[in-house]
Amino acid sequence: MVVNSLADRLADVGLSAYEARAYVALLRKNPLTAYELAKASGIPTSKVYEVLSRLTEKKVVSALGDEGTPKYYPMDPEEFIERFRSGVEANLSALREDLAGLSGKASVSYIWNVLDHDYLVEKAHRTILDARETLLVSIWKEELASLDLFFRRAEEKGVRIAMVHFGTPAVRIGQVYPHPIEETLYEEKGGRGLVIVADSKTALMATLHDDRQVEGAWSINKGFVTLAEDYIKHDIYIMKVVRRFNRQLIEKFGPRYEQMRNVYQDQDKETA
Repeated sequence: MVVNSLADRLADVGLSAYEARAYVALLRKNPLTAYELAKASGIPTSKVYEVLSRLTEKKVVSALGDEGTPKYYPMDPEEFIERFRSGVEANLSALREDLAGLSGKASVSYIWNVLDHDYLVEKAHRTILDARETLLVSIWKEELASLDLFFRRAEEKGVRIAMVHFGTPAVRIGQVYPHPIEETLYEEKGGRGLVIVADSKTALMATLHDDRQVEGAWSINKGFVTLAEDYIKHDIYIMKVVRRFNRQLIEKFGPRYEQMRNVYQDQDKETA
C-alpha cells in the first residue's frame, strides 16, 4: 500500500508508473543492475532498459561502471524534491507572464460555478489571502472555524475586516456584527450562507448544506461583486440599527422581526 501510494505521488510529479516503481525500488536497495531492478520492482525485463534510459535522461538515476554490466543508483530524495519544486516554480512564473501577455484586459468577467465543498474552501482560502485592503464577510460559525486562521493572517497584514456573523461568534476578527436570527434564515434558505468580498474586486458567494452539498459562485465581474458587497453592507446597516434599537424593533415588528421581514407588505404588529 505504501509503495503504491509513493508511486502514485511520483506519477503526479511527472514519472510514469514504471519509472516511479523503478525509482522507489532503487531507493530501497542500490545499486542494482537492470535485471536486478526488474526483479525488485516487478517491471517486465523487456521494459526495464527503456525505463532506465528515460530515468537517466531525466537525471533521476545514474549508472555506475562504463564497462560490463552497469549498475544504477537513484537521485537523493531531497535533491529530487527540490529540483522538482524549482522546476514547477520556474514554469509557473513563466506561464503567468505568458498568459498575462495573451489575455490583456478582458472585456467580459465570467462567473464560475462552485459546486464542490473542498473547492469552495480552497477558493475561500485564496480569496482571503489575496486581499490587500478590505474584506467584507457574511459567515456562520461552521465556516468561520475552518477559515479563522486565514482571516487572522489577513488581519496581520493590515487588511480591514467587517464581518456579519450568524449566531454568537466564538472569535473576534476585525469588526464583527452578530446576526440574531440565524435559525429563521436557515429555515428560509435551507442552508448556511457564505459571502466573501475582497478589495471590492473579487466575490465568493455560496449556500452550504449539512450534507456538504454546495451551491455557489466566484467572480471578478463588477456587477456580481457589487451585488455581494451591497448584500453584506445592507446587513451591517441593519445590525447597527438593531444594536441600538432592538427593544423598539421587537415591540414594533415582533420577537423575530416577522413583520419587518415581510417585504411584500409594509406592516407592523399594530397594522397587521
